[in-house]
Amino acid sequence: MATVALHLWSGLRRLTGGAEVVEVNAETVGEALDALCAAHPGLAPLIQGGVSVVIDGDMTTSRHHPVTPENEIFLMQRLKGG
Repeated sequence: MATVALHLWSGLRRLTGGAEVVEVNAETVGEALDALCAAHPGLAPLIQGGVSVVIDGDMTTSRHHPVTPENEIFLMQRLKGG
């Protein structure tokens, strides 16, 4: 598995000891989110409630979307529309 960096929005940083970027081992979005929750259990309710994942400027909704160390990955508050 590769190490990928997840950039967190400011509201999550209080649950990661202030870290803006957290590195996890993952090959897919789902693995990255699961690893993030395992490393920082306080994040689990927020992550499980739904987050938006942006990879290299494109939002994905698939937990199966591949990720690599070269990707720029941002977690954002879930975007809802109507």
